[in-house]
Amino acid sequence: MEHLSRFENTALLHRYTDGIKCRVFVTMFARAAQQWFNQLPVGAIGNFQEFRSLFLHQFASSRKLRKTELSLFVVRQKDDESLKEYLQRFNAAALEVPAATQEVKASAFSQGLLDGDFFKSLAKKPVVKFDVLLARAAKYINMEEA
Repeated sequence: MEHLSRFENTALLHRYTDGIKCRVFVTMFARAAQQWFNQLPVGAIGNFQEFRSLFLHQFASSRKLRKTELSLFVVRQKDDESLKEYLQRFNAAALEVPAATQEVKASAFSQGLLDGDFFKSLAKKPVVKFDVLLARAAKYINMEEA
């Protein structure tokens, strides 16, 4: 969970003791987590590691699942979407998949394109690297916007 990771980094930076970590961590809770914490029996938490484990176990279903490279292959250009809009949406999706390689991004982006001028250009002269694809796409975007 992202806020737990941020908290642990802050605690490390400020050199919080174990007890301080427990007390400060509670102050960051939203309503559901606060209610869960208030229902814990007195003495249920012996140290921050126990607290962390209990918290993660309780809220495991709230964790955002990491997307895989395969998720990029379901991003498709919409009928009413310009190349620029599709590229922006694809880039936003790609940010959620930090492990995606240049090759995977280029392949996924290309497969999601509608049959248009840029698609035909890639069919004639395929691109393997996403950064090369971006440079070529920029030219077509400029033509679309002219």
